[in-house]
Amino acid sequence: MKEIEKVSESLWEIPRSFSPGMRVPARIIATESLFAQMEEAVFTQLSNVAKLPGIIKYALCMPDGHWGYGFPIGGVAAIDPEQGVISPGGIGFDINCGMRLLRTDLTLQEVRPKIRTLVDALYRKIPAGMGREAVLPIDKKKFKKILQEGAGWCVNNGYGWNEDLERTEESGCMSGADADRVSKEAISRGYKQVGTLGSGNHYLEIQVVKKENIFDKDLAESFGINRPDQIVVMFHCGSRGFGHQVATDYLQMFLRIMEKKYNLPVYDRQLSCAPFRSTEGQAYFAAMKCAVNMAFANRQIILHNIRKVFGEVFGQKPEAMGMHQIYDVAHNIAKIEEFPIDGKPRKVLVHRKGATRAFAAGMPGLPVCYQKTGQPIIIGGSMETGSYLLAGQKKSEETFYSTAHGSGRVMSRRAARNRFHGKTLVQQMADKGIYINAASYKALAEEAGGAYKDIDEVIDATEKAGISKKVVRFVPIGNIKG
Repeated sequence: MKEIEKVSESLWEIPRSFSPGMRVPARIIATESLFAQMEEAVFTQLSNVAKLPGIIKYALCMPDGHWGYGFPIGGVAAIDPEQGVISPGGIGFDINCGMRLLRTDLTLQEVRPKIRTLVDALYRKIPAGMGREAVLPIDKKKFKKILQEGAGWCVNNGYGWNEDLERTEESGCMSGADADRVSKEAISRGYKQVGTLGSGNHYLEIQVVKKENIFDKDLAESFGINRPDQIVVMFHCGSRGFGHQVATDYLQMFLRIMEKKYNLPVYDRQLSCAPFRSTEGQAYFAAMKCAVNMAFANRQIILHNIRKVFGEVFGQKPEAMGMHQIYDVAHNIAKIEEFPIDGKPRKVLVHRKGATRAFAAGMPGLPVCYQKTGQPIIIGGSMETGSYLLAGQKKSEETFYSTAHGSGRVMSRRAARNRFHGKTLVQQMADKGIYINAASYKALAEEAGGAYKDIDEVIDATEKAGISKKVVRFVPIGNIKG
């Protein structure tokens, strides 16, 4: 599009003149080929994000960006918390959808002979698929406690290790969560889903580290990647139906009050919002934190069950197998963060929708063990290709310390179902040495590798932009899908 300027080999800018009402320009991190793949709807959505009251400097889209609800997936916006708004469309329905990565001391030679047994056991232990419920023995009262305490509740009740919390964004709990700001319907949808993988693009994957896929040996060793053909486990899930209901409740509320109560213009109904400091804005923020904490707890229970399954299959204690968490990162969230903007420290409300925090070395909020390395960043690829571990870089201050979150879709789920066939994919993946157990062939077709962008190109774009650094590439050998 002629109005969009190419600033560098990995940066594009949409000027304010692109659409009436834009308060700031918009920027897209992408190579030329990735930029060419983006739907026109991405530019429209990003220009609408740039119209949000209180937005600072520019609206952003990461290289895995594609059309979403409200914000494009891959969207980032920093908002002045005193003068600006909060928008559920800038966070997403699956609040705190995120990634968790677990290292082991096991090698491919040890795991390959047992991969079918291992994957099938994980599939039985960790509920996956639409509507699946967990076996965690909690009632609604205990669930509300989890909403307040997050992953800490799990560890305190024997579901994990204290070090897991240190290696989780926000230490596994956002303070200020208030279960009274959550609807009864949300509670009913969520309390039986703690410890479940879900459906769609959620997955659990057993992966191997090949020597040729280690790009920075020192950083890799600092993150716990320290042996040939090492096995890791990566999984992707969020707050399930609970987060979806929280988002739905407040999107509808904000839409009713935007114009009538706060005189806020409606450029896009999907970007319904409220002043952050308003009663309604603070209510949503407190409810969103509940969903964030639910997701952290969800991934903590799954981690606990992964360790149990590995222990049963290999006849060793998880500690003996070195099953330490590397990190847990969120990519659908809003948080108050403080960092330099135009050379001065400033507190901002950062919306990240399908984007990952990418703190650089030395920043407050990082665990002690990662103060010298920068934040581990976990980027999931498609089930047929591979995934990455990156490290945060100082230059990511230009993107409000944010980077990509995954491959990014290039076709709709319906289009993928029409083009790919689940049974065929199972065989094709087996031919590549990947054993998969999925809830349905239909869901599998939706997640075919061909439905996604090239993960290697997405990662290269973030590195060229200087916002994250390649450390390790992982190759899948086993997968469970909802």
